[in-house]
Amino acid sequence: MVQTGSDRENKWYVYLIVLVASIGGFMFGFDLVIIAGALPFLDVDFQLTPALKGFAVSSAILGSVTGPLIGMWFTERLGRKKTMMLAAFFFMISTAGSAFAFGIWDFAVWRFLGGIGIGLAMISSPIYIAELSPPHLRGVLVNVNQLSNVIGINLAVIVGYLFSFDGWGWRWMFGSQVVPVVILMIGLYLVPESPRWLAARGRLDEALDVLTKINGASRGKLELQEISDELGRSNESKVAFGELWKPGIRQAVMIGIVIMVFSQINGVNMILLYAPTIMTEVGISFGSNAILSAIPVYLLILVTTLLAFPLINRFSRRGLLLAGVAFMVLGHLVMAINLFMAWPPLFSLIPMLISAGAFTVGLAPLSWIIVSEIFPNRVRGKALAVVCFFLYAASFVTAQFFPMMTDWFTKQFDTAAGVYLFFALVCAAGFWFCWRFVPETKGLSLEKISQFWEIRRRR
Repeated sequence: MVQTGSDRENKWYVYLIVLVASIGGFMFGFDLVIIAGALPFLDVDFQLTPALKGFAVSSAILGSVTGPLIGMWFTERLGRKKTMMLAAFFFMISTAGSAFAFGIWDFAVWRFLGGIGIGLAMISSPIYIAELSPPHLRGVLVNVNQLSNVIGINLAVIVGYLFSFDGWGWRWMFGSQVVPVVILMIGLYLVPESPRWLAARGRLDEALDVLTKINGASRGKLELQEISDELGRSNESKVAFGELWKPGIRQAVMIGIVIMVFSQINGVNMILLYAPTIMTEVGISFGSNAILSAIPVYLLILVTTLLAFPLINRFSRRGLLLAGVAFMVLGHLVMAINLFMAWPPLFSLIPMLISAGAFTVGLAPLSWIIVSEIFPNRVRGKALAVVCFFLYAASFVTAQFFPMMTDWFTKQFDTAAGVYLFFALVCAAGFWFCWRFVPETKGLSLEKISQFWEIRRRR
């Protein structure tokens, strides 16, 4: 750890903080896929109807919708760190309850509580990471949250396979989440609070100590001065919701809402969630285990997430975002053609890999990076709560209706190609929006970005 008087930037200290904070992202990814592996066994044990299968999957996402609503208050009043602690508490309750559920209804309740934890973690973690990261490292470090999400997805595939046996197998799948939850709880006791939150509460000495440990003495004092100057112009704790809809800031909020909704309704998330089902429906099955049939897609998103780190560091936010969305359009179009032409089942892997790879290089990390950067400090908590609410609402809707859309198109046209044409159009519209409205934020301090919106506000 760097001493107070040192003038050197302490990257390893920042990396440790980010590693702990990103465990919330890991839990989201793990939870996303572990339910897919457990669902066949839940179906047998609880005799699920098709509607209840959807409810079993979407109950956690429904809980996530409520997370930002209460997380908004907690991140501002209790702090970013304590909000993550509260999320860990909900994770622990959900883990124990889901593993010992007696029926689908209490199972859904425990999953709903876990979803609240996800919502709390996914609103507090990006803010926390962005507020502690030096400007030149912020894009890469916020993307650690996405990397941990993908690692969680891949480990869930492994855990699901290891415990894919009748009886108590699915209970062990959910019970295994206790390991990362305990690590998160321990880690949160070792990391500091956000210096920007501390400064906003008048705890300047504590804020300076954190900034000095991260940036060195000289840069730490300069950053604290920049933070204090902005806080002097406004007070985050006294900001009303109406502030979000004032000129300038309103544009940032609308950009955040659209880009986060787009990150969920583009079709690629459904490919990741239903990959084993999709492959089975087109006739692909590696061995007899449906969980492992999706392994090429999950491995690819791990590789492309790692690839995103140097790409984010090298290229502009907007350029990488637009390139990723363009390839998502291509992937969906190829998938639609593949299904319409009834090509061999193995061909379905190609468009799935194109779409998933492009998503995890571009939109998946950059959506979180951009929304963690574009809001002024004083409204960041409320703004993130609003955009995360729309994110999880969109996620719930798409998870619930994707199987229904696929079934409708198949019955009406004898092929699901129309679903992917629809998602191609959505991605094309998203490309236009990002090109037209999303600003470039790379390399700017959070205070400089705030000034950008203040200038817009005065116009």
